[in-house]
Amino acid sequence: MQQVPDKENQPQPDEGEVILIDKPREWTSFDVANKLKRACKFKKIGHAGTLDPLATGLLILCTGRKTKQIDQYQAQEKEYTGTLVLGKTTPSIDLETDFDAEYPTGHITGELMEEARRQLVGTIDQVPPIYSAVQVDGERLYKKARRGETAEIKKRQVTVSLFELDSSAFPEINFRIICSKGTYIRSLVRDFGELVGSGAYMSSLCRTRIGTFHLADAWALPDYILRKRTELNLSTQE
Repeated sequence: MQQVPDKENQPQPDEGEVILIDKPREWTSFDVANKLKRACKFKKIGHAGTLDPLATGLLILCTGRKTKQIDQYQAQEKEYTGTLVLGKTTPSIDLETDFDAEYPTGHITGELMEEARRQLVGTIDQVPPIYSAVQVDGERLYKKARRGETAEIKKRQVTVSLFELDSSAFPEINFRIICSKGTYIRSLVRDFGELVGSGAYMSSLCRTRIGTFHLADAWALPDYILRKRTELNLSTQE
């Protein structure tokens, strides 16, 4: 007599979850995903939208079947806050690399900065930084940059719907940006510096929103791991 399988005893598909993490500074997005996979015993996990190692803020991670939604989250509008500094440049446009040049800033007026800001709002053509994960000839650009090589980088069209500036601490400029998928904030910083006749680098960056997901609702990485391991009855010493 053929037995009917007991559905309750069959392995159930991993429906997965969407996890909001406040990415720590100096962690890569892959570091966060890998840490969660090991610590929380996830079989499948991925992140939606890479953050630079020196950036902090909202990182969306999906597990199990929810990984099918990653492209959907990546395509959503993003919001950032941060600080750019006029008068110096670095090859990476942030503090990952050392300063390589200095420029005057005495000629920069509020009117000049406003004109530069306006040119960077709307649908614009943007060249990604050489220190980025964009692939050229099958290799990540940052690998070429670290070997001191150059590469022809194609422009890409992005949309910047908001670019707010606070120059009260000049030459440090605090900013808030709302933009489309694929926008490089470091490229905006580089281009802003060039438009005002100076150099610029980014000293800090935080992603505060992706679509309807907000940083205020994100977990600190250790807190999420502690909650999840407790839920799974695992040792909390991971």
